[in-house]
Amino acid sequence: MFGALGHIARLAHSGWVLAREGVFSDVDPGILPPAARVPLGFAKLIARRSARKDPKRLARAMAQLGPSYIKLGQFLATRPDVVGVNAARELEELQDRVAPFPLQQAIATIEASFNTQVSRLFFEFGESIAAASIAQVHRAKVETVDGVREVAVKILRPGVERRFRRDLRDMYFAASLAERYSPEARRLRLYDVVDTLARSVKMEMDFRLEAAAASEYAENTRDDADFRVPSVDWDRTAKDVLTIEWIDGLHLSDLPALKQAGYELPQLGRIVIQSFLRHAMRDGFFHADMHQGNLFIDRQGRLAAVDFGIMGRLGPKERRFLAEILYGFITRDYRRVAEVHFEAGYVPRTHRVEDFAQAIRAIGEPIHSRTADQISMAKLLSLLFEITALFDMRTRTELVLLQKTMVVVEGVARTLDPRLDMWSTAEPVVSEWIKNKLGPAGIMDDAGRSLSALGRFVGSLPEMAERAEALAADLERIGHAGVELSPASIEAIGRAEAKRARWGNAALWTIAGILAAMLLIG
Repeated sequence: MFGALGHIARLAHSGWVLAREGVFSDVDPGILPPAARVPLGFAKLIARRSARKDPKRLARAMAQLGPSYIKLGQFLATRPDVVGVNAARELEELQDRVAPFPLQQAIATIEASFNTQVSRLFFEFGESIAAASIAQVHRAKVETVDGVREVAVKILRPGVERRFRRDLRDMYFAASLAERYSPEARRLRLYDVVDTLARSVKMEMDFRLEAAAASEYAENTRDDADFRVPSVDWDRTAKDVLTIEWIDGLHLSDLPALKQAGYELPQLGRIVIQSFLRHAMRDGFFHADMHQGNLFIDRQGRLAAVDFGIMGRLGPKERRFLAEILYGFITRDYRRVAEVHFEAGYVPRTHRVEDFAQAIRAIGEPIHSRTADQISMAKLLSLLFEITALFDMRTRTELVLLQKTMVVVEGVARTLDPRLDMWSTAEPVVSEWIKNKLGPAGIMDDAGRSLSALGRFVGSLPEMAERAEALAADLERIGHAGVELSPASIEAIGRAEAKRARWGNAALWTIAGILAAMLLIG
């Protein structure tokens, strides 16, 4: 009971902040469930007059609510299907910049992590150069057998794990209630949205995992001539501390410096797009936070990425889905694009391929009537997700993260070259993947994997037979004896169900406005 009260109280406070900032002011009550209309009316009454027309009111409110909600806002920016297109665009502007914590706290974290003095680990250790909601970065120097070299040291913000655990429990509670009472919430899989956010944050707050991601990413890209990943200093890396090679180069956002150094900006734009697509389709492992602040051009002219806290993965099926979708739009084969959705199991078989192909044509044809620099690959995927509700297509969180990253990557590339032809830039990478994976070599590779899987299945047959025999015996015994519950057990179950229904209804009324607005803002 007290746990539910705590969730409700904190969610009510969050709702109050959102309401005061005017986040719910433009929501039409006619499109909400009846239970949500009274809380919505109250939310509109308490909105600050000056906040009602503020175009950044949602981002401002999320920033006020603290680190967990900043991360939630950034994550929801990738889900226009949940919060609406307008709200998603506003949340894209949400900046994860907070005041740095003191140098002495950073040093204390390092010394606690390694049980030694910071001077024994670093030759020099300076003030922070960047601070965010989860961590901050310091520039330092270490001594090696080859001399002194510079490193970047990322340190977890003190107390942030406890705060995130509490807020994520509240978000799980809200999502569970929403899915219990709203079919639309179940279709959007709000609980899975929170679960994906929780897993992402959990990995972000264990820097050993980020170090492993950087190491795997570096291994995948070691033969890429125009891309590199900084090396990890494993001796100075722990759960709360990450030390990596310092990238000596130019920020991709510093266009005047790039021009002065003689770089061709359109070529850099092509490298950004092709590197991202190559990593996503070839490796199934991509940097999911490729904004300009995380990208550099090193002294050898290679694109270098930093900050590996958010990485995306695609399985073989998702990679094929992505490649065939993009290739289908490039060649205007809308029937094939529709078939790929059905083959992947993303669209229920209750719908017809022809109808889905017609909907996809409505997206593709307007794009092909525009000039190359007006065509947005990210916009195409956004439109593709917009039609999912019409065909009962459940959200695929891994594809949503891919789409969000593509929006960011495309924005970076367009900054470097406003007239970038996205399709001609993507075509060589997509065609190469299709040739390698769907051509003769790819078919032979798939056949080899299938034979290997068949061998493992045959090898496990004796164990499976034993388990089946034991299960049959158990079922036969239950069939003869039945399953009995004591009166005390039956009474306890009844009390639990009554209690759950009572608190569920109370909680629903308390936070209905918050949940409805999250679903329908924009």
